[in-house]
Amino acid sequence: MQPRIAIPADTLTEATNIINERNAAFAPRPLIEAVVKSGGIPVIFPSVAPELAANYLDLFDGVIFAGGTDVDPTFFNEEPHLKLGPTYLKRDRFEVALLKEAVAANKAIMGICRGMQLINIALGGSVYQDLSEDSRQTLKHSQDAPGNLPSHHINAVPGSRLFKLTGSRAYVNSRHHQTLHQIAPGLQVTASADDQVPEAVESVNSDQILAVQWHPENMFKHDQASQNLFADLLQRAAARQ
Repeated sequence: MQPRIAIPADTLTEATNIINERNAAFAPRPLIEAVVKSGGIPVIFPSVAPELAANYLDLFDGVIFAGGTDVDPTFFNEEPHLKLGPTYLKRDRFEVALLKEAVAANKAIMGICRGMQLINIALGGSVYQDLSEDSRQTLKHSQDAPGNLPSHHINAVPGSRLFKLTGSRAYVNSRHHQTLHQIAPGLQVTASADDQVPEAVESVNSDQILAVQWHPENMFKHDQASQNLFADLLQRAAARQ
């Protein structure tokens, strides 16, 4: 059986005249295509009550926590910063619960942008609510270039899983205004930008989690390193079937 890859959905929160589109759950089409191209079966999960998260475990082998709005800072015991972006508490609660259940069940896990931040927060870490809080930042991390093109380089740690997939200095796209602050127990930073802003984390003692700050789903069609990240998730998920 082809590995089943869960994609917790984002929610369309903008006002709409069509009643069936109000608060509609959706997953980015490029992410779905990246999973299919890599040999997986995408399964989209709407944001429901967090106590229901455990019921989804039998439906997937791996999971991708995707991009989207900022995570509510109360999850890491902070009040909202002046430059905090939009949040959606219902999605946060469900994804935090699903992440914890997936970790306990040894599912293969990938994070993208917000997804990397959510994984870190759910496991006990924190983020800078805006890059202006991080004194290390000197690069432009929210590019004005088209989103399917790269804008800055990252430096992967030799010997890391990411290093094997992307090489030492991948050229990536970037659109985020938050970044990791305190790194959660069980995670390690395995890539940074030239200004030392974290760009990837992995599990310390296993291959369970690999998360990146950029958006490989927007580059996988023409960038082998981006495609390698999805192929790696499928490999890890298949090994857990």
